[in-house]
Amino acid sequence: MVSLVRPTTPPSAEEAALARASSRVLSAVLQTRAGSQRIDFRDEQGAVHSVTLPAPALRLLLDVLTEIGQGHTVTLIPLHAELTTQEAADLLQVSRPFLIQLLEKGEIPFHRVGRHRRVRYQDVLAYKQRIDAARSQALDELAAQAQALGMGY
Repeated sequence: MVSLVRPTTPPSAEEAALARASSRVLSAVLQTRAGSQRIDFRDEQGAVHSVTLPAPALRLLLDVLTEIGQGHTVTLIPLHAELTTQEAADLLQVSRPFLIQLLEKGEIPFHRVGRHRRVRYQDVLAYKQRIDAARSQALDELAAQAQALGMGY
């Protein structure tokens, strides 16, 4: 099981500014379209350590820096992660009892570990995509009805 680490405070103004500057540089590096990039880091003693990173990892790092640069906190969750019901409820921004109802109705697959329910992160994402698509379709239908009735929308 993967434990989720949730930062309790957003980045400071200095951290956000540093993240914005770093993301601009990294974005320029990614424009080269190379399959990997070598990055040099200096430790506290000034020694240089080189790391070669694949382009997908650099794109992920760019996304993280962009979010931090906007003052947002970031949490990384592997797609294969198993979540507790509270973690899944937090991701969907619903109460835990409501999530339990969804699980018991079969809306989201789950399994038990002892007495506890576990939900796969990718199943939570799939559910969220389904309900978001249904909401979008309902809004489109309402907008079409409003236009057909000449309601000024």
